[in-house]
Amino acid sequence: MSSKDNSLYEFCLISLNFLSFPTIISCYFIQAPYGRHFRSGWGPTIPSWLSWLLMESPSFFFSLLIYPFGRHMSSIRSLSLLTIFLLHYFHRTFIYPLRLRRKTTSGFPISVSLMAFSFNLLNSYVQSRWVSHYGEYDSDKWFWGRFSGGLVVFVIGMVVNVKSDLVLVGLKAQGGGYKIPRGGLFELVSCPNYLGEIVEWLGWAIMTWSWAGFGFFLYTCSNLVPRAWGNHKWYMEKFKEKYPKNRKAVIPFLY
Repeated sequence: MSSKDNSLYEFCLISLNFLSFPTIISCYFIQAPYGRHFRSGWGPTIPSWLSWLLMESPSFFFSLLIYPFGRHMSSIRSLSLLTIFLLHYFHRTFIYPLRLRRKTTSGFPISVSLMAFSFNLLNSYVQSRWVSHYGEYDSDKWFWGRFSGGLVVFVIGMVVNVKSDLVLVGLKAQGGGYKIPRGGLFELVSCPNYLGEIVEWLGWAIMTWSWAGFGFFLYTCSNLVPRAWGNHKWYMEKFKEKYPKNRKAVIPFLY
């Protein structure tokens, strides 16, 4: 592969890993204006379901586009990792927006969608190029052990994420404004959907055992932990004495 591609990949990989620091600081001070935190002043909006479809689509389509150019494109190890990555984004790009389309009509600022779209372009390039080209598989005798362990973590996280999203979308479909979610991990944390996604990408970091995977996991934490804290505060302020006092924001018993 050309030195230009090597330089580009190194730049994108470093950018992904360092992007977490300004993200976690900014997200604690500024909640992205969608969902329960929606507010004016962020420009025109589009339906939430369409925004999710568009901003998540690079992770699915761009990954498929660039994967065949890697030297490991025919490796069963590489294909196994790609399949897991695409499994999450097939759900996030197609199934989740379809559920939102049927249940919600809220708007989503285009400006925020574009920022998420840009990140997903960067991240899908870093993850897919590592999986298809820069990963070293031949000398990695521990690959299948880490893959199996990471896959268990990933699947647990995805199940938690999807089931929690179903609860929240179901509450929106009932109408009458926001309600207190009940049942399952909602009894322990305000945002089990975010907890599930964090666990997913922890599993991915274990499977890939790479700076690419670790960078994505770190960014996920820097983005979703402040968001979960903002949601937790919102619930406590809106429902006051009715909101369960024992719930944490995103990590059971801790935070």
